[in-house]
Amino acid sequence: MPDTPGASPRVVDESASEPRLRILIGADTFTPDVNGAAKFAERLAAGLVERGHDVHVMAPAASRKHGTWTEIHEGRQITAHRLLSWRWYPHDWLRFALPWRIKQNSARIIDDVQPDVVHFQSHFVVGRGLSIEAQKRGIRLIATNHVMPENMLEFSLIPKAWQEWAVGVAWRSAKRCFVRAESVTTPTRRAADFLERATGLTGVHAISCGIDAHKYSPNWAPRTENRIIFVGRVTGEKHIDVLLRATTLLPAELDVKVEIVGDGDQRRHLEHLAAELGLADRVTFTGYVTDEQLRDAYHRASVLAMPSIAELQSIVTMEAMASALPVVAANAMALPHLVHDGENGYLFEPGSPADLAEKLRTVLEATPEDYRTLKEGSIRLIAAHDIQRTISTFEALYRGKPVTDPVTYTAPAALPE
Repeated sequence: MPDTPGASPRVVDESASEPRLRILIGADTFTPDVNGAAKFAERLAAGLVERGHDVHVMAPAASRKHGTWTEIHEGRQITAHRLLSWRWYPHDWLRFALPWRIKQNSARIIDDVQPDVVHFQSHFVVGRGLSIEAQKRGIRLIATNHVMPENMLEFSLIPKAWQEWAVGVAWRSAKRCFVRAESVTTPTRRAADFLERATGLTGVHAISCGIDAHKYSPNWAPRTENRIIFVGRVTGEKHIDVLLRATTLLPAELDVKVEIVGDGDQRRHLEHLAAELGLADRVTFTGYVTDEQLRDAYHRASVLAMPSIAELQSIVTMEAMASALPVVAANAMALPHLVHDGENGYLFEPGSPADLAEKLRTVLEATPEDYRTLKEGSIRLIAAHDIQRTISTFEALYRGKPVTDPVTYTAPAALPE
């Protein structure tokens, strides 16, 4: 493609000559759930199948139907072991496997699958059961953390006076689970440092969730409007209200439109807030969309706004970067890992509508040349997050090989010729 600066070659699987593995991935949230952890587990599983591995996924059933069957994810066949699950009604969609049956179910599935390696994606229910039973059987165990217990408080029904104590209990539980693993990973160095401080673990690997950037095509056409996009779960932790309040501070002559892609328990509240702020005719809530519709939404947008303060990586931000969008993000957790001031966007003070508005205005009022530079910066910086590199790193961990964490924070100072 002649007009896609910074495009990187696809990483080649160098382990093709090695014996293929039987891999059991355990997840407390998996497709059709819509969140970063579920999407990562799906992409990892499909990518491993593409390389010829026998991949099984153990996760809560998405309905009352449970059992073992073949599912198609990312065009690949995966054996799914769906557990009897209950709906957690404080949350708008979350279902969970029954904690009092998880060890029994984990033992049954491990003994049936006979995996070479077990890779669990959180320490809550599924991860706890799999880690106990895999350790008993001497099976290699890899753990990845996508979750901060603090983010779960909104849906926990725990009184505020007890929440600090509850977070401490959750992190101690996490440590008991993760310490069983041969290797522990999380998506970024900042998230790894945070996990080590919270649990006392050491040697946590920072391995990007990665994306298949080839599925996202940059749009280099001149802008015809100023459109801010947010993509993600419409929940309190995302701080979408900060974006709406910032929009009221932008100059009227910019005629800014805001598109909120996603759904969640805060949607109705935010629709009311938009009306109260006089933004009802400028803010669109699209709900959930297909992958194709999402790519179109990235093409319509001028800039991605990510006001969340609790991102352990943010797959959405990576997708936007692969679509050559500038990003304005909160200077919190892992977002500074992806957004570099003046290179591909700007960071703003978390929770500050005024600072967010100022940074958005900088992008929207940029000259065509400066705006193009920000778009090119996103393409260049995302090159380090190719999911094939991520899969290769996990393959090495699955085989018990030492790994060097992929370098994803730094990037070349200039675009390749």
